[in-house]
Amino acid sequence: MRNLAKPSFDARATFELCADNVDDENLRERLKSVTDDIVTADAVYADRGKQSTLFTIPESDNVGGKVTGAEMRLLYKSTFSRLNKPPRDIYDKIRGAAKDICPLCGHRDVGTLDHYLAQSRHPALAVTPLNLVPACTDCNKTKLAMQPNRAEDQTLHPYFDELGDDVWLVATVEKKEPLAVRFNAEPPNDWPDLKRRRLCKHFEVFKLAKLYSIQAGVELTQIRDRLHRRALIGGPAAVRESLEEDASSRKVVGPNSWQAAFYVALSESNWFCSEGFAKIATTVRLNQVTGS
Repeated sequence: MRNLAKPSFDARATFELCADNVDDENLRERLKSVTDDIVTADAVYADRGKQSTLFTIPESDNVGGKVTGAEMRLLYKSTFSRLNKPPRDIYDKIRGAAKDICPLCGHRDVGTLDHYLAQSRHPALAVTPLNLVPACTDCNKTKLAMQPNRAEDQTLHPYFDELGDDVWLVATVEKKEPLAVRFNAEPPNDWPDLKRRRLCKHFEVFKLAKLYSIQAGVELTQIRDRLHRRALIGGPAAVRESLEEDASSRKVVGPNSWQAAFYVALSESNWFCSEGFAKIATTVRLNQVTGS
């Protein structure tokens, strides 16, 4: 998970801009009548986000008893995320803040915005910038309308949760054919217990172990020939040196990228450097690519 700066867009101004672009006069007026409810919901969200207690925000099916949840979802779809509508500029800027890489999985391209608290359960937050997180389509679909009921069930929030540079992603080389690399979230023991639990929950919800293992399978086939050439020149020591160089360069980009964990695991495995690399399959199995 990557931390992102909080959106600078004001909740009131964003909501009013969306409401102003509603064609239905009756709905537009009802939306404007609940503006204070939207502002209050944003303030509560900001406060509880800092305290890691967003799960305590009550669910609802309306805003102020005047606007239904369905109408708020329509507001998001027909104004905020709709192309050629003025609010779309805010949508694009929030999405662009991730610099094209999904902060939830740290791997795939950003394609949408994810409602951290589902708009179907929290309609007052449907167009609230703080509740909108850049995400890849897969992460957005995987999470869907999941509602945390306990503090430890909350996935990490890119605007509020900072993991720092501590290494928590660990890979393991499995001695089998075809060779595979597995990934686990192992946060440092000195982290607060809640932070450790939430990281592990995030890793589970977004199925990162599966995603990273699939990518590792592809990467193995791509480095197979290079490692064979290194082994012919200098044996296991040359293989290890090559892998350590790869690990070092990947760590600079991100100490918890799957690539960094992958190359660290390979370079630290005596078995892989001496003979395991020779067991890399020449092609990636279909179930590795699809995750089936």
